[in-house]
Amino acid sequence: MALNNRQVRYLRGLAHGLRPAVMIGNKGLTDAVLAELEIALAHHELVKVQIAGDDREARAAFADELVRRSGAETVQKIGKIVCLYRRNPESPGIELPK
Repeated sequence: MALNNRQVRYLRGLAHGLRPAVMIGNKGLTDAVLAELEIALAHHELVKVQIAGDDREARAAFADELVRRSGAETVQKIGKIVCLYRRNPESPGIELPK
């Protein structure tokens, strides 16, 4: 599901006050991190992920891998923070604008 500009702006507004729910440390993208991301996306639908490290290319690669493996959409990338959204098909909690 691709998000349109209006939906991305709406989700960015909702994500503004959130704190990072998942943090990727020096060990990188482990199975435990992916499991925690799955739980957070299933429960909250919109989560912030903090990626440690100073290498921009490595952080971008981690963000792309998170999107690919979780099936989520990227809402925003700023510095070390990535906001991800994945709708919960069973009980959606966020109503997106059309």
